[in-house]
Amino acid sequence: MRFNIQSKLLLSHLSAVSKVVNSKNKLSILDNFLFNLEGDKLVITGSDQETTLTTNVQVQNPEGSGKFAANVKKLLDLLKQLPDLALTFDVNDENLEINITYLHGKFNFIGVNGNEFPVKAASEEEPKHLTLPCKTVVEGIQQTIFAVGVEEMRPVMMGIFWDIKPDEIVFVASDTHKLVRYRKLNIQTGHELSFILPTKPAAILSSILEKKDGDVNITVDSKSATFETADYTLTCRFVNGRYPNYNSVIPTTNQYNVSIDRVQLLNALRRVSVFTSSSGLVKLEMRPDEVLMSTQDIDYSTSAEERIVCDYNGVEMAIGFNDENIIDVLNNIDAENISVQLIDPTRAGLFLPVEQKENEELLVLLMPMML
Repeated sequence: MRFNIQSKLLLSHLSAVSKVVNSKNKLSILDNFLFNLEGDKLVITGSDQETTLTTNVQVQNPEGSGKFAANVKKLLDLLKQLPDLALTFDVNDENLEINITYLHGKFNFIGVNGNEFPVKAASEEEPKHLTLPCKTVVEGIQQTIFAVGVEEMRPVMMGIFWDIKPDEIVFVASDTHKLVRYRKLNIQTGHELSFILPTKPAAILSSILEKKDGDVNITVDSKSATFETADYTLTCRFVNGRYPNYNSVIPTTNQYNVSIDRVQLLNALRRVSVFTSSSGLVKLEMRPDEVLMSTQDIDYSTSAEERIVCDYNGVEMAIGFNDENIIDVLNNIDAENISVQLIDPTRAGLFLPVEQKENEELLVLLMPMML
């Protein structure tokens, strides 16, 4: 088996596929890339058993066909040190000896039998197919992934919930302290289904699709989904479990509304949070036309406060939030001005843009802290 390929082209595809591969694997074969030469197309696969990413790249002067596997770290370390030049891969089909030659040198090492690489079992059920714009999928993931839970005791929260309806898609994520709901309206899916996409494949999918125009083809069964573009195919298993009823925890009768400049509020919170205690409590006092933010650490006799103007005509109210959580929320709302909707200091606050983008609806819920 023999083929030629440019080093930088190969590196770009291997770097993308390597994001799937874990640093430590239960199966030693998963420490490798799987290469499958089919005519002038080289198919490269990486997997951690739960998620599999495949890409294809065109090669020159192919001879023969077949599979072989090569170590992920070894190949990446090698290619990162090479300038952009032509490489010739020559693989001995019998002993899997791999020779890589280029203008001024060569490398030699032993590969692994590609037939040892795990293959996904075919689904016996009839899958559902839908096509979505790449931009829609990327926005849904990027607007919600920051709120995904990390506690293994709550596995259903460790992913993004996709609630697909015939004329809209709702992306939801929560770590129980904050919840984000992003609705993409006026989009025809032709299906009604839902699943929980784990954080790792969601991040990989977003990094691939944000560089793409056009659509992504999605195939969904009861246990997994496959996302396919012209040169990448990502297959991943869902998080098992039933996602909580997210709409039931979102207040619908908020009495008080604060309109405020997002960047001013974010920068002020960053400054006063320097002096928070270990609990991270920051106190927000809503007053007519201003918000007073304050923090203190009694153990070290430090405190800070800052006030900024806002549009608020309700009763004076004080509410506490965790500094990291509220800064995280404000960092991930792409709007000049935001609306903070409140009921009382013991109930969750809602953060949303004053002006929503066309055919979009973004809402972030943040639980308060006791003052």
